[in-house]
Amino acid sequence: MKDSIKKIVEQVEALPESELDEFLSWLAEYETGHSDEWDKEIEQDSQNGGPLSPVLKRVRADIAAGRTKPLDEVIDNS
Repeated sequence: MKDSIKKIVEQVEALPESELDEFLSWLAEYETGHSDEWDKEIEQDSQNGGPLSPVLKRVRADIAAGRTKPLDEVIDNS
């Protein structure tokens, strides 16, 4: 763990309960705002010619050829 992260961890651990609650609320809002960015990046990467294009092509071919199982079947057998 980097020193800057260690400092943050120490400071968060030292917060009084009320300030910790406030910080965690802020962190949850921050994370929610940034998850939208990740979703947009995945959407762009999934477009034709994007980095995920070859993977999606193979997945679609596997589905069309019947080489997949329903998710509930996979989960039940794990």
